Order: sequence, then structure tokens, then C-alpha cells
Amino acid sequence: MIIDTLDTLEVQEIDSFSRLEFLKGVYGIIWLLIPILTLVLGITIGVLVIVWLEREISAGIQQRIGPEYAGPLGVLQALADGTKLLFKENLFPSRGDTRLFSIGPSIAVISILVSYLVVPFGDRLVLADLNIGVFLWIAISSIAPIGLLMSGYGSNNKYSFLGGLRAAAQSISYEIPLTLCVLSISLLSNSSSTIDIVEAQSKYGFGGWNLWRQPIGFIIFLISSLAECERLPFDLPEAEEELVAGYQTEYSGIKFGLFYVASYLNLLVSSLFVTVLYLGGWNISIPDIYVSEFFEINKLGGVFEAMIGIFITLTKTYLFLFISITTRWTLPRLRMDQLLNLGWKFLLPISLGNLLLTTSSQLFSL
Repeated sequence: MIIDTLDTLEVQEIDSFSRLEFLKGVYGIIWLLIPILTLVLGITIGVLVIVWLEREISAGIQQRIGPEYAGPLGVLQALADGTKLLFKENLFPSRGDTRLFSIGPSIAVISILVSYLVVPFGDRLVLADLNIGVFLWIAISSIAPIGLLMSGYGSNNKYSFLGGLRAAAQSISYEIPLTLCVLSISLLSNSSSTIDIVEAQSKYGFGGWNLWRQPIGFIIFLISSLAECERLPFDLPEAEEELVAGYQTEYSGIKFGLFYVASYLNLLVSSLFVTVLYLGGWNISIPDIYVSEFFEINKLGGVFEAMIGIFITLTKTYLFLFISITTRWTLPRLRMDQLLNLGWKFLLPISLGNLLLTTSSQLFSL
């Protein structure tokens, strides 16, 4: 009887231990998912804000009203459009490749979403602080044109296929000068980590921003990022008067909406990297006075410091977004030969010369 009782107690202890380990595992998974879901929610809200801003700014430039019915000041118009696309019928081309047709938009969105893993929104506010953070962004963003090519080819439509080819040619043409600019920043900061790049700029205050140390690289990065996002004057893959809607021609419903989500996601992440690489990230220096000292954040706690860091990062990001939006509604579209000539004959040699100049200056400073 005593042996049976001891065996029962051991079984109960093992069951309670197993249950405790299971609860610890579930707790760990939940805490792992909370930052990811928070980032996805913030990105979604950020995209909706960009869509609303673009409509309002374009309306102001063209002297018209803009969205005003869906919610106060039309702030819910983008949400209403997304809901409409969600419930619209998804049509498939009868002679196209259905698998490529369906996978293409997903690859375009997912590849850009993964890039947000290495974006620092504040001091230690980053999901993955990797030693190759900026180059991971470039490598992952290079996958998006594959999705566009798959979409164009899977549509079995010559207009869609030509639009996909144009998107791939444009992306290849402008990724090389953009990568050379990022490599110059890495040499200046002695690191490819996004956190280290921001901290290297904060050491010297406002004058230490890479905007002043790399003005040529900043201009090249600005032009290349606009071309990567297929924004005017570089929206050749979707030139309506030539190719209908490019690789999007055969799409409808939520798949059509995914391409626009991918475009705005790419614009947002490019703006964030402009902030991180050239504008000092979450730091703002009022010559030699840092935000944490100016507002006495250290006395108020880490949460308020994180909120200030996020606010500063987003302010700089949306300043660059304002420039991108006004550029879209100001400049005319380039021809395809002009776009390729700009990328290969001008930006590539200048960015390569900028990299060599940066390398020489770093060697002489040793």
C-alpha cells in the first residue's frame, strides 16, 4: 500500500512538472510573438497613414478637396478601400499559371515585411540587432522583384510580362548604387549593424549625421530608393499609357491590393533606412545637447525615453515621406531608356567614386 501511494505521488509530481514546463513554453512563445505582432500592427497603421497623407497632399498640390467622407477628414478612406478589395472576387486568367499568379503578390509583401526586423525605432528597440543588418535588408528586398516577375509571367499576358521585366530591370539597375551607398556608410561607422550606425552618428551631435559626411551618397540613396519603390518619376512598370497596369493588369480583389500594400511597405521601410543611415535615427542633437539630457528623460523612466525615440524616428521618416509624395505629384515620368541611363551611366559611377573616396579617407585617418 505504501509503495502504491509513493508511486502515485511520483506520477503526480511528474505530471505537475510537465504541466509547468508546458506553461513555460507557452509563456515564452507568447512573449516572442508580442513584439512581432506589435510591429506588424504599427506597420499597418503606418501604411494607412501614408495612404491618407498621399491623398491629402496630392489634393492640396492639385487644388482639390481629397478624401473627406469616410471618417473625420477622410482618415478611414484607406481602410474602406482595403475592406472593399478584401470582399471583391478574385479572378484568375484561364490560360495562366495559377500557382505563380497566386504566389507572386505574397512574395512581394513578405519579403518587404521581413526587412522591418532590423529597423531600430529607438535605443534597443529592434527585433534583430544583426551584424549584417543593412545588407540583410538589401538581400531580402532583392527577393521582391522575383514576385513581380512571377506575377507577370503567371498572368499569361504580354502587357503583364513586359511590366514584370521592366520591374526586374529597374530593380537591378538601382540596387547596385544603393548597395554602394550603404557600403560607404558601413565603412564610416565601422559596422553594418543598424544600431551601431545610429550610435556612430550620435557621438558627434548634429554635425555627425551622415547627411553631412556623405551628401553625394545621400542624394544617390534618395534617387535609388524612389526607383526601388517604383515611385514617380520612376514608375515605369505601371506606365498606364504603355502597359495598362504592368504586372497588375490581370489582378483583382485582395491580390491587387497586396501589390499596393507592398509598394507602401517598401516606401516606409526605405524612409526608415534613410532616417537610420543618414539622419541620426532616434537621436536629435541640438548642438551637443541630446534629447535624453534636454528633456531629463533618464529621470522619467525608460518607457518615456522609448516613446521619445520612436517619435523622433517617425518624425524624420515622415519628413522624407513628404518629400517622396510631393516628388510624385511634381515631376513627369521618365522614359525607359532615360531610367536605365540614369542608373547605369550616372548613379553607378558616381556611387562607386563615392565609395572609393570614403575608403581612401578612412585609410588616411588610420
